[in-house]
Amino acid sequence: MNIRILIGAALAFVITAALFIIMPYLIETADKTLDEKPRTKLADIQMPDTKIETMKDAKPDKPKQPEEPPPDMEQPEMEDVNPDLEAVNMAPQQQLQMTNTAGGLSASDGEYLPIVKVAPIYPRRAQSRGVEGYCTVEYTVTKAGTTRDIVPVDCSPPGYFERASQKAAEKFKYKPRVVDGEPIEVPGIQNRFTYELEK
Repeated sequence: MNIRILIGAALAFVITAALFIIMPYLIETADKTLDEKPRTKLADIQMPDTKIETMKDAKPDKPKQPEEPPPDMEQPEMEDVNPDLEAVNMAPQQQLQMTNTAGGLSASDGEYLPIVKVAPIYPRRAQSRGVEGYCTVEYTVTKAGTTRDIVPVDCSPPGYFERASQKAAEKFKYKPRVVDGEPIEVPGIQNRFTYELEK
């Protein structure tokens, strides 16, 4: 490897020395007539005096103010929830009805008021077999307005709609019964879910 570097350096030195020797010879043998020709003078170029105008940054015009403000959006109206609620499930080919009952108590008496009622999901097994029916569940409305102790009490045909009805009743929300300014629990509330397939 070192031999190659030494040979390369020696060749570079020889070539450089040869160029220094050849250059004076080329200059001596050049055509002398090129230097004897008279020089031509180029005409002076004169630029006319011009005034340079600087452009000021032009600001865009302000947008025009609208003559009339846009109309206010109408607020959607909220309807009171009816205790006797009929709900239609969004699943295909099914219809559900829910009825709320309690022993001697109703929302009109001011005892408690249903706020949110969720329709149950139609059980797949019942839907695939074309089974229709109903299921009544009983529960307690708590001080917080939720439901607990949900028990199916009357379901027909048995074994199809109990679980779906319990899950739906777990999501119910109520305005609790208030006595002397304090909310109290209301036991024995019943809700009936009717399961019908669309014809």
